[in-house]
Amino acid sequence: MSIALKQVFNKDKTFRPKRKFEPGTQRFELHKRAQASLNSGVDLKAAVQLPNGEDQNDWVAVHVVDFFNRINLIYGTICEFCTERTCPVMSGGPKYEYRWQDDLRYKKPTALPAPQYMNLLMDWIEVQINNEDIFPTSVGVPFPKNFLQICKKILCRLFRVFVHVYIHHFDRIIIMGAEAHVNTCYKHFYYFVTELNLIDRKELEPLCVCV
Repeated sequence: MSIALKQVFNKDKTFRPKRKFEPGTQRFELHKRAQASLNSGVDLKAAVQLPNGEDQNDWVAVHVVDFFNRINLIYGTICEFCTERTCPVMSGGPKYEYRWQDDLRYKKPTALPAPQYMNLLMDWIEVQINNEDIFPTSVGVPFPKNFLQICKKILCRLFRVFVHVYIHHFDRIIIMGAEAHVNTCYKHFYYFVTELNLIDRKELEPLCVCV
């Protein structure tokens, strides 16, 4: 990443604190391997393929946390321009509107301003990835049987952040000179979720022309 981009995507702009992997764990090693592949310039389609002999749940867990961190960073760069006035509804243009439901306060799909939706979304994901019963960090502790279903929901909702940023705030990304970086992040995300069938193709339609 160039010096200019490092100044744009700095830790102070992160929308939520980054979740890190414990050094010495299998997931930390997988994370390093995935990062090394990306940094070496390897084809993104090849980089997302499950390495031979590795557990799919571990591979998915590493990427879910990594995408959460990256998308936090991207949204953090434009969040000051995403307000209840500019974005009164969480949407991706006139055709796509995303409503929030969490079975707690919002038991039914509810239309919300984009920044409120984003706050609820990131809070919800943080709860999931910090829950040891869902994302265990101890060696030998198994993933829950519904782990992939939970990850599919997380990734589907993270995709909506890309949709909103691309359609409503990409002008800010261009002004910051960060479009190449955001495009690469999105392509990495897209290739990963399609490689492992983690998001329904219909959900991906709003940005299908971006890849």
